[in-house]
Amino acid sequence: MPAIKEIDKFYHSSKWKRCRAYVISLHRGVCQRCGMPGTEVHHIIPLTIDNVNDPFIALNPDNLELLCKSCHDMERRKYDDVRGDLKFDEQGNLVKR
Repeated sequence: MPAIKEIDKFYHSSKWKRCRAYVISLHRGVCQRCGMPGTEVHHIIPLTIDNVNDPFIALNPDNLELLCKSCHDMERRKYDDVRGDLKFDEQGNLVKR
């Protein structure tokens, strides 16, 4: 469970919030895949406990893309079964099964 807390802490940090706002403004709020309104800033190389403190992964605009909820949900389904004891809830939070 400490890994989840470390990643959750990152997503509540001011550095992430500034980076997220930058990516949204960079793409003018438009999903980079379908052109709908973008609300989710997605890590192309997934964020893990091993790279959450690596700014070249966690905060690099080249590793981030703006997606709408639908495109983000499709992307996240690729990782739904990575660990059998975890899943994503309706809000996209990583939780224990």
